[in-house]
Amino acid sequence: MTAKELRIMYVNFFKERGHKEIASASLLPENDPTVLFTMAGMHPLVPYLLGEKHPEGKRLTDVQKCIRTEDIDEVGDDMHLIFFEMLGNWSLGDYFKEESIAMSYEFLTECLRIPSQRLAVTVFGGDETAPPDLEAERIWRAQGLQPEQIRRLGRDGNWWGPAGQTGPCGPDTEIFYDMGTPGCGPDCGPGCNCGKYVEIWNNVFLQYNKTADGSFTELVQKNVDTGMGLERVLTIFNGKTNVYETELFLPVMTRLEEFLSQRGKEMPQKNRRVICEHIRAVSFILGDPKKIAPSNTEQGYILRRLIRRMIRLLRQAELGSEHLCELAEIVIGQYGEAYPELGENRNFILEQLQKEYARFSKTLDEGLKKASRYMENMEKGGMLDGESAFKLYDTYGFPIELTAELAREKACDVDTEGFYRKFREHQEKSRQGAAGKFAGGLADHSRQTARLHTATHLLNGALRAVLGEEISQRGSNITPQRLRFDFSFGRKVTAEELARVEAIVNQAIDKKIDVVMEEMTSGEAYAAGAVGVFTDKYGERVKVYTIPGYSKEICGGPHARNTGELGSFRIIKEEASSAGVRRIKAVIEG
Repeated sequence: MTAKELRIMYVNFFKERGHKEIASASLLPENDPTVLFTMAGMHPLVPYLLGEKHPEGKRLTDVQKCIRTEDIDEVGDDMHLIFFEMLGNWSLGDYFKEESIAMSYEFLTECLRIPSQRLAVTVFGGDETAPPDLEAERIWRAQGLQPEQIRRLGRDGNWWGPAGQTGPCGPDTEIFYDMGTPGCGPDCGPGCNCGKYVEIWNNVFLQYNKTADGSFTELVQKNVDTGMGLERVLTIFNGKTNVYETELFLPVMTRLEEFLSQRGKEMPQKNRRVICEHIRAVSFILGDPKKIAPSNTEQGYILRRLIRRMIRLLRQAELGSEHLCELAEIVIGQYGEAYPELGENRNFILEQLQKEYARFSKTLDEGLKKASRYMENMEKGGMLDGESAFKLYDTYGFPIELTAELAREKACDVDTEGFYRKFREHQEKSRQGAAGKFAGGLADHSRQTARLHTATHLLNGALRAVLGEEISQRGSNITPQRLRFDFSFGRKVTAEELARVEAIVNQAIDKKIDVVMEEMTSGEAYAAGAVGVFTDKYGERVKVYTIPGYSKEICGGPHARNTGELGSFRIIKEEASSAGVRRIKAVIEG
């Protein structure tokens, strides 16, 4: 089975059962300050999971492109990926556990013809705050699974959310494929990390709301959110042992091996896998309609880290930017039909890769000089301290292995224990930062956020009026305190232009205009002059929010009912975000 066939089979299965297909959203969440990237199919659907009416109804399905960076250190093993495609289906207050589990089981055993005995599942085992999910366990038994194929796990294994301190949450049931390898011991079962069981699908049952006092109440609208990893299922269905043996990676892997052969170089398997995985992830991030470029902050920082990791490995094999770009061309060609934005943004992808290769090559050379200075005064048999080794890693991208190799050339050693101590401290700070990023929940739909969201529409319209209609939104970020809006523009916006933009927004606020929402196809929205990221699937229905005379946008977020609710608008900062992209931060007062 090919990836294309799997995508079609999955979507058609759910369409035949009353689901409407929706398009894959951008990898950069719209107006969601809590995540850097779209990490799951449910992220673009948060407003609808919280009760807003979706224009396509209560049953939805899609193939969503996703980025999860927490697995970056696991890339190179058999299954972990940063970029992946998630096959998803949702019930927004329609069916619940019985239908969801039955459909998942049917798809796996009848469409994919996976033997029932190769499946295993986990269910929520209960704790002091919520009871065990005996209903899910009963439903799995009714499908034919034996007791030994069902395992109860705690909150860490089978509970989703809330994303912040409060909000929708509930038990989930995870579906695993038994690889047929020996387990790690008598306690081995689904959920074990030894490799015998590979998770392929997760059905989340959002049935509770966690309140500020820590209690759980039943939700009026109970939702189902499921996600199945396309790459993992493709691997299993085709009898492969790892994702790199599938059609998704073989063309890139084969070309990389040809490059190495031409240079007479060898490269460890993990490094080859890292390059092949990262070039796919990077091509999709750069190829996203919002065109994020490498930078030192947020999404741009993650992008830069991935590119530079590839560059370091390629340089060790004396491979240049032309080789990096050729690998990206393969990815663009592979995915161009399913994701046309890659072809549309081909020049941008290749241009950014070339620029970053040149920048980082200079940084690496500076790092080598720094390492030499660290070691030049060391006596034979001396030891480079862990803090210096970590600085070479953090500032110049030197892995500990490279630093150790340089030290050996000087007949010296490296305090690897000290390095890993600093590395763990760095990881912990990153985790704390990520926890802070999620502290507000997946989406804040308070009145203040709705007002700020509406203000971004007015800002976008005002910028187009003052700077020209060729500008386009490249991202936005809203917290309860302020809005941040990124847009394509090649120079600094002058003080006079900013004043005009601010005046237009405040004029719209003063006029107390009703915000009008209409549902239509994306083709109709385009014809009506709405702005936004359009899909080629013109049958998809979208919401269009209009502020007559000022703005018309496709959007799914929360909005004020009338511009008069916004108070007054004030721009507090205008700055560069990345090459060709400017950033405005603004507040509303009153």
